[in-house]
Amino acid sequence: MTVSPVVPTDAESTDAASLDAPAAAATTAAGAAEEGGVSISAFDGARVRVVLMLDIHDGMQREFLNAYERIRDRVAAVPGHVSDQLCQSLENPTQWLLTSEWESAGPFLAWVNSDEHLATVEPLQDCVRDTRSLRYSVLRETLPEGGAAPADGPLLGAPRIGGDVVRHALTFTVRPGSEAEAAELLSTYVSPAAEVDGTTRLLRTSLFLHGNRIVRAVEVRGDLQTALRHVARQPGVRAVEEALNPHLEEDRDLDDPRSARAFFTRAAMPAVHHMTAPAGTGRTPGAATGSASDTAATTRCGLLYPVRPGAGPELARLLARQDEAAVREPGGPVRAATVFHREDLVVRLVDVAGDPADAPGRVLGLYGRAADGARRLLDTDAAGADGPLTDPETQARLLAYARMRPLTDRRASET
Repeated sequence: MTVSPVVPTDAESTDAASLDAPAAAATTAAGAAEEGGVSISAFDGARVRVVLMLDIHDGMQREFLNAYERIRDRVAAVPGHVSDQLCQSLENPTQWLLTSEWESAGPFLAWVNSDEHLATVEPLQDCVRDTRSLRYSVLRETLPEGGAAPADGPLLGAPRIGGDVVRHALTFTVRPGSEAEAAELLSTYVSPAAEVDGTTRLLRTSLFLHGNRIVRAVEVRGDLQTALRHVARQPGVRAVEEALNPHLEEDRDLDDPRSARAFFTRAAMPAVHHMTAPAGTGRTPGAATGSASDTAATTRCGLLYPVRPGAGPELARLLARQDEAAVREPGGPVRAATVFHREDLVVRLVDVAGDPADAPGRVLGLYGRAADGARRLLDTDAAGADGPLTDPETQARLLAYARMRPLTDRRASET
């Protein structure tokens, strides 16, 4: 039996090392996991296994296989793709499984959230009744002695430690001039029932507005897709979504599955990093994110960074590393932070102890050498932040520009 070696995946990357100065930023992801800090990270460099469970319409198995045959070579040519396997259930001919392996999370997320992906998988949609996607980092791989060589790419060195909470965001734009109407709709809707089923529960929904861009972030205990479907079925939510349609820059028809799928795929902003202050740094030990003891003394800030074209991935990585350092500062203001990223859109939710204006650099995640290095990633002219990013006044201007207007922040009771 051959066990694939575990390659440490938490060493500083070259781009991050050039920007991060504090010694605390060198804390490894494995060490952070042992302390209970990092629960989500798309930047550990480990291989990724994606499991797509498919429910095929009765009698359409051959059509589905033929459609898959037509697109498989296009998928195999996507940068970062390693392999995939298509399987059919032994017991139920409508139940299929598509597994794929990727060099790391970055290439997969870039692909699955792209218009190219939507167009490529379109031929499969007529055959599919339902899907469920699961995404995993590969920690260990065991092969028989003398068997096939393990796939290239490192494995995750240590497990990430965290609770049963999934974070996700959606973002879309409304027509200029419609901001006030959209804000009114999204701040006054009736909250859906928090309890979805015996294993899934809505914990928190935060909505923000920046210019004409809406950002909706959700926290779910249990299965995200089950929760989102539950919310979409609520009459009050459906009425708000229909009322919002005339204000959207991108047309959509929620009664047309293809139109709805395309809209929500383009709107998706996955959480690529989440960090919570470990016990002993000011957070109530054992408190779950979203609980009263965790949030009573904090302010949630939503930040939309002015990103230069092509700089989104590097900025998201930089902010993730800065957050790992910031939440370990004794008495530091950052209690928790989540980075959401899609192409050149970078959003960060920060739970701050005290007034965010008292520590703009820490709240932005831009301080030390990282602040100087981040200038080439940010459109500081658009933000009116033309001074050094190490300067508190410049940081304050950038924070004021990036900070989104909160529309609603609703938490479900833990009882």
